[in-house]
Amino acid sequence: MPRSTPKRDEPARSAGRVGIKDVARGAGVSVGTVSNVINNPEMVSEETRLRVRAVIERLGYVRSESARQLRAGHSRMVGMLVLDLANPFFAEVAKGAEHALRAAGLGVMVCNSAASPAEEAEYLALFAEQRIRGVLVTPADTGGRTVESLRGQGTPFVLVDRSLAAEEGCSVSVDDLRGGTLAAAHLLDAGHRRVAFVGGRTDLPQVRDRLAGARSAVAAAGFADDVLLHLATDRLDVAAGRDAGARLLGLSPRPTAVLCANDLLALGLLQTLYAAGVRVPEDIALVGYDDIEFAAAAAVPLTSVRQPAGLLGRTAADLLLDEITAEGVPHAHRRIVLQPELVVRDSSAARVPSS
Repeated sequence: MPRSTPKRDEPARSAGRVGIKDVARGAGVSVGTVSNVINNPEMVSEETRLRVRAVIERLGYVRSESARQLRAGHSRMVGMLVLDLANPFFAEVAKGAEHALRAAGLGVMVCNSAASPAEEAEYLALFAEQRIRGVLVTPADTGGRTVESLRGQGTPFVLVDRSLAAEEGCSVSVDDLRGGTLAAAHLLDAGHRRVAFVGGRTDLPQVRDRLAGARSAVAAAGFADDVLLHLATDRLDVAAGRDAGARLLGLSPRPTAVLCANDLLALGLLQTLYAAGVRVPEDIALVGYDDIEFAAAAAVPLTSVRQPAGLLGRTAADLLLDEITAEGVPHAHRRIVLQPELVVRDSSAARVPSS
């Protein structure tokens, strides 16, 4: 039986993925010309570009990223490693970074370390295997091993929501000392003299600085240290906030105000207080931190210290892009510290009657 021949406008190809040679045959050009149309279109005439693009669209050709990666020595992906993707704050940071990186033609691989140094190390190894272009990371490891690992790999990186000396690398953070001071001063100004700070691991710089800022506000107001009580938590989620609320209700004397290290803790604590019939803010005033979207939508709208999450992500991405595109030119690392803002809502509106 005679063998059928392909039509002039459809090159012969084996079943499966369309290759660059198929496109070249269909357009009547060389493989190099197809490559230039894809990677260096300014080197090809408009007529040829249109003809090659038409064949690419008709055949459904998708270039091999792995092959391009081998030629270039790196991928077009940026790795982003956050502490907790379940926290809307980090989701907003990631969204801001993604917007800036995609505009620059790069993709983003967002991963969750779950605040685990071991999981963080595994992801960093994966990034290295994938020849990732750069890394945005909020370190779970507080001993400096994350920075050492990235520097050892020669991978461009920016620390996000974490400060780093400029000579060590780029970083973008928010002034958490200032944020803790703003929140505690607000409660002290309302007349509260028994304030609880509900926070997670104090080895995390964010929690440590927010607590230090609250203590600074107490000292600046001329009050004794015991005005501020620290209730530690193992985690920074809603469940931990509910647990802290149960412990808070068992205290005697009970604090009249609570400052939480983040909004998830505050929302969990609010659930426990509501279930116990404790009124917010009449019986206990409540302040969170981050000002996630759910803070304003809570049963009692939550006063919170707002962090510019989207700006944090975009700024970190811009710093990384500067380093990636330096192309051999010495890159000047930068340490950027953004400022928080106290957003006052109903959860802390009541004032303590003066004695």
